[in-house]
Amino acid sequence: MFERFTEKAINIISTAQKEAADSQTYKIYPEHILLGILETKNNICSRLLTYGGMNVEKFREYVYTKYKNISHEFKHTNIAFSTGSQKIIKLASELASKRAKPYIMPEHILLALIITGEKSEPSLAEDFKEYITDIQKLKQTLLTLIAKSNKKNQLHPEVEKKEDKSEYSTVQSIFKESEAGAILDRAVAKLTASHYEILGTEQIVQSILEDTNSDITKLLNESGINLDSYCSKLKEVSSRQAEFEEKQIIFTPNAFRTMLLAFETAKELGSANVKPEHIILGMLKAKSGIAYNIFKELHVVDDDLAHKIIKPIEKQMPETLTILRLAKREAQSMNRNIVGSEFILLGIIGEGAGIGARVLTRLGVTIKDARIEVERVLGYGNAYTFGEIVFSDRAKKILELAWEKAKKQKNTKIASENLLWAITQTPDSVAMQVLANLGVDVLEINQGILKELEATKNADKAE
Repeated sequence: MFERFTEKAINIISTAQKEAADSQTYKIYPEHILLGILETKNNICSRLLTYGGMNVEKFREYVYTKYKNISHEFKHTNIAFSTGSQKIIKLASELASKRAKPYIMPEHILLALIITGEKSEPSLAEDFKEYITDIQKLKQTLLTLIAKSNKKNQLHPEVEKKEDKSEYSTVQSIFKESEAGAILDRAVAKLTASHYEILGTEQIVQSILEDTNSDITKLLNESGINLDSYCSKLKEVSSRQAEFEEKQIIFTPNAFRTMLLAFETAKELGSANVKPEHIILGMLKAKSGIAYNIFKELHVVDDDLAHKIIKPIEKQMPETLTILRLAKREAQSMNRNIVGSEFILLGIIGEGAGIGARVLTRLGVTIKDARIEVERVLGYGNAYTFGEIVFSDRAKKILELAWEKAKKQKNTKIASENLLWAITQTPDSVAMQVLANLGVDVLEINQGILKELEATKNADKAE
């Protein structure tokens, strides 16, 4: 019944069900659904009702009193929908069916409540008149929001259509780092012995395994991948066909792809350096090449190994990892599967403890105001966010700029202030549009970052 409901819409129904149980009504009436909307925070319908004059505590008291003396059989079992509530759910579904991807959102439920009250539920209509100062204005606002959502192009404004560009120089720069550079040196040394001139994933992973003291090697050993078993499987490989799918460059195409993914993974995990664990994660994401094939022959489960590698990183709680996870949640809450610069901005604010959050707080930017402004600029996504959450082109650029900034500062991790600074370097981003609408400019942000860094430095000296 609810497979087409977005997460927020499901939360409304769940809250309505809980309210029905708490009030010992044991049947969900339209008022419980309205109460569910009021109580489900972080959605525009709740705010519209509040702005319109409804108070959640007063309305709950009214609903509990209204259904106080109604008794139902089979208490504490299934809480069913009343006839009126069934009409509302059906109408919400019909209102949503006009969309290309008809997912039912809170706006459809609230509009269905208003329309049903006007047509067939006089007591509900009276409730609206009692608690909402201008019900027609609320109705028109909902119609406008739904129409805007129907017409909204699902493509994020920061996603660009462009031809694939070679990132060869970017991959090369990865190997300037000490750990990755040592891996490359050992891998290249194997080329002469193997009579190859092009570096493949098999040499890269073998060189990682040769460092017996590294944490990633120990983890791989625990997963059944040791140097002996790996080399034994490697000797059985008679062809490098698995490495060549496109043009030949200094890396085989699969090694090239693996290193690019390693670079992306390092940034997303908040590291300013590409480490062996990022390369292994990149290979698991690429899912191709001789090294990957050997891992499969050694019965490695991709997700299990990735989880083992990421778990100790998560325990360190790097700022950027926290920020990007919050950014993904913010995108999902607005029914979007693309994380743009604006959601990274929300992630910085939501993280709360970093320099980036402190700078924005001092400038009067709150998470609530920023969310409202993001909704105003973007609108809602057209579809519920199933599947993978990806980054927009501008978000990727911000991550790259932040990574470069952290490296120049000789930091091992990307910090929140690096991300905030990177946002200021992308004037055409949605994040900067949001900040401008909130009355904050680049100069204020950059000065704020410098002041916070200076204050932190002085505090460290004092200790």
